[in-house]
Amino acid sequence: MNPFRPPFAALFLLAALAASRPLPAQEAAPAPNPTPAAAGSLPLETIVQRANHAAYYQGKDGRAQVTMTITDAQGRTRERQFTILRRDDQPQGSDDTHCADQKFYIYFQRPADVNKMSFLVWKQVERDDDRWLYLPALDLVKRIAASDKRTSFAGSDFFYEDVSGRNLSEDKHELVETTATAYVLKNTPLKPETVEFSAFTMVIDKATFLPLKTTFLDRNGQPYRIYEALETKLVQGHPTVVKAKMSDLRGGGHTVTTYAEVTYDLDLPESIFSERYLRAAPRKYLR
Repeated sequence: MNPFRPPFAALFLLAALAASRPLPAQEAAPAPNPTPAAAGSLPLETIVQRANHAAYYQGKDGRAQVTMTITDAQGRTRERQFTILRRDDQPQGSDDTHCADQKFYIYFQRPADVNKMSFLVWKQVERDDDRWLYLPALDLVKRIAASDKRTSFAGSDFFYEDVSGRNLSEDKHELVETTATAYVLKNTPLKPETVEFSAFTMVIDKATFLPLKTTFLDRNGQPYRIYEALETKLVQGHPTVVKAKMSDLRGGGHTVTTYAEVTYDLDLPESIFSERYLRAAPRKYLR
């Protein structure tokens, strides 16, 4: 199983294992210390499932205002600003291994050349995700093919697949190290011919099960892309990634993503996650 789709878990919000007691929204999360349950020896499958839940399944839905700052190898920067909405297709259960189909809607506001562009993802546990991109200048809805999922998202160092993530069954998972505060997993694709990486490693915080760092390895086993969770906060009781970075070690650029006004459990209607609203943004839910 593969729970790990670098942010847009990060990017996409949505973050982490519920705390035992709710704290005020946007209060800084405590330094990660292992809880009694996390400190013991856990089965690999449990670690994988909890990390998946922590990164993607807090609350039944969620919203965030996102700013992406893209820096190239020469130090030049540009920004993308957008709103992201997420909805689970099934009611969330009480355990921390919950996994279900989800829908994501992204609406771009800035800069002017991407204003009103929108992106829709139907993430499906049992098969390939469906992705659509609306280009307002052409009034065109473009289907994102599976073969395009590992290409740049909106000119950033994130890929389309980073937005919605890989399906759970695409990788083999190994626990390669356990420290006082983290689990380290190695994930190897079962169909290596379909991706450009040979494996990726993840550092998972024992206290929250948030993936804190993901390193992608090339065919020679050398790092070439790195995702880092730079800042977390407690939002409605959920430890949440609010700042993350994706670095391209080959090209020399990086993208920093910040998440503001993160909110969970908004009762977002399923109808807005459709092609109709790619062309006509659901503004009521974007504010």
